[in-house]
Amino acid sequence: MKYLRSLLCALATCLCIGAVHAQGVRPEVGKPLQQASELLKAGKAKEALAKAREADAVSGKTPAEQLMIDRMKASAAQRAGDTATAIQSLEAMFNSGKLSGAEQAQVAEMLAFAFSQQKDWPRTNQWVQRAQAAGNASAQLKQLQAYAQSQSGDYSAIAKEAQAAVAAAEAAGRKPDEGDLLRLADAQQRTGQTQARAATLDKLLANYPKKEYWSILLGQLPRKTGFSDRFSLDLFRLRLATGTLSKTEDYMEMAQLALQAGYPAEGKAVIDKGFASGALGSGAEGERHKRLRDLALKQEAEGKAVIEKDTQEALAAKTGDELVHVGYIYVTMGQADKGIPMIEQGIAKGGLKRPEDAKLHLGMAQLQSGKNKGKAVQTLRSVQGNDGAADLGRLWAVYANQAS
Repeated sequence: MKYLRSLLCALATCLCIGAVHAQGVRPEVGKPLQQASELLKAGKAKEALAKAREADAVSGKTPAEQLMIDRMKASAAQRAGDTATAIQSLEAMFNSGKLSGAEQAQVAEMLAFAFSQQKDWPRTNQWVQRAQAAGNASAQLKQLQAYAQSQSGDYSAIAKEAQAAVAAAEAAGRKPDEGDLLRLADAQQRTGQTQARAATLDKLLANYPKKEYWSILLGQLPRKTGFSDRFSLDLFRLRLATGTLSKTEDYMEMAQLALQAGYPAEGKAVIDKGFASGALGSGAEGERHKRLRDLALKQEAEGKAVIEKDTQEALAAKTGDELVHVGYIYVTMGQADKGIPMIEQGIAKGGLKRPEDAKLHLGMAQLQSGKNKGKAVQTLRSVQGNDGAADLGRLWAVYANQAS
């Protein structure tokens, strides 16, 4: 591992070479160590290791001499590819009682990386923890810990460590690290923490609103237990807003759903975007796309002709469902100022078949109006239910907070 080699190189340079000239080092120990140092500089690691072993063969070594030998052996062995000898020497250094706290932290980190080279994940984790206990908080050590935990399958430990890192960042007023959020979400999924994972993904999207994250999450949502097909159009609406709608069949399906639901203006707008992007209007299905656009134009004209009549019928209805529906038609026609009060009036009228759906559409309408994002977010976050309404409300709120 490149990083480990660089650490050991630094160890040899900073701790070993200078120590060769220290007072009290006998020539029979100092001379081969000096030669080993020069050989390492020349890139001759195996020869350097041989010289370090020559020094180690001297009898009656003092603890200080032994420490210098172990330092040189560790560096030379790692460069020579002899990880077992490097580990043996590093452990001897750590257990010598002669290292400062900073040196202990450094050596423990090197041992963690050395054991990772041998794919000994339990001992890798053990030395990571020792390095951290000694005050080592390097980014490289943190990355190694995450990797070692994933290799060992200890996802509970990963979740705990990543959650602590996220919480610490939030407590300090900082944006949580993207890697910590990804590790936490993955560990929560593997340990069955469904609700906690949803909250983590919300944080990931809120702090790092990348299309790939939106695409993954929105692709998973319809497969969630209990998710109702009646939210298919609302899901397409969110995909369109987040830029994750791109396939020809998706534009076609969304447009058809909008037309079937009685929102021809929205259906036509989706088709127009499909044509503008090149997803519609060409290829073997190009004529079919044009026929759908013609149908949308026809339905849009018919809808405009009867919208006032529909409004009066909705006002006279016993329940508020029709007011909510007609209000959202106005929203899709670009008349949010007229549509939002109607939706609110429908909700207040009561008798709704699905109150949470109405609340979701109210929040979406408020967001589309562009006048009070805070109120829209409040409405969207208030949506409840286990059928997909609450999930969509929450995700629309996340989107609202990152939209300009």
